[in-house]
Amino acid sequence: MNRRRFLTITAAALCTSPAAANPAIWKGRALGADAQIALVGLPENRAALLWPKIEALIDLIEADFSLFRDSTLTRLNQTGYIANTTRAFQTVVATSDRVNKATGGMFDPSVQPLWLATAQGRDLNAARALVGWNKVKWSETDIRLAPDMALTFNGIAQGFAADSIAEFLYGKGYHNVLVDMGEVMALGDHGADPWRVAIAGPQGNRLGEALLQNRALATSSPRGTVIGADAPHIINPHGPAPLWNTVSVSAPSAAVADALSTAFCLMDRPAIDAALAQTPNTRLEHIS
Repeated sequence: MNRRRFLTITAAALCTSPAAANPAIWKGRALGADAQIALVGLPENRAALLWPKIEALIDLIEADFSLFRDSTLTRLNQTGYIANTTRAFQTVVATSDRVNKATGGMFDPSVQPLWLATAQGRDLNAARALVGWNKVKWSETDIRLAPDMALTFNGIAQGFAADSIAEFLYGKGYHNVLVDMGEVMALGDHGADPWRVAIAGPQGNRLGEALLQNRALATSSPRGTVIGADAPHIINPHGPAPLWNTVSVSAPSAAVADALSTAFCLMDRPAIDAALAQTPNTRLEHIS
């Protein structure tokens, strides 16, 4: 099961400005979720030459972070050690470490054994004993897990994918782009207006919207997917249930917004405010 953030881009989000040309649109799949890209100012016939490069980049990202195919992550979980990790993998590990510290440990990729035990109805206490980001040993070149540990980057990888694709397109000279990989990164604008992105609850109900220019948005809903005997898919590493139904965060980085929105579902408002203070230029866009 994937941990999709249930952030949706409505049709209106792609048509906010009468002055803007209709964007070229790509739709596909990334990390188990529906994905799309809107690119302003490029004819469809030229965009068609660009999309295979985007798909190749998505494949590289999945080759690092997917839990559903052979990947760096699945090999790490099987063997407990990976040497010569890719730059992408290093970036996600380092970002996870920063957000783990900022959220007092609530963002914890080592929660995977507990997630699986919850989904499969197994002993939660035994699984919880395997959890703890502080047990993960990593450097710029390698990563090692304690015995029987396993990681999931489902709370950050979609955001990282959005960042990576936006960076790739910006480097190619495309500066007005909306990238939705389950989390959104918006470059530039849509005509004279910012990009408008809807914030949706777990049933798809519209809760609000955010205006984005060179900024990312991620939304988490613990009960957007349920696992096991009707448990929320966002798991507290320390046990208590999520405190919020839906949390939406904006930040300069989609990976950071993704990780924070996941963790904030488990945190009270004072703890959320403290984490925001430790992560520059981040903002709580919605909480309910």
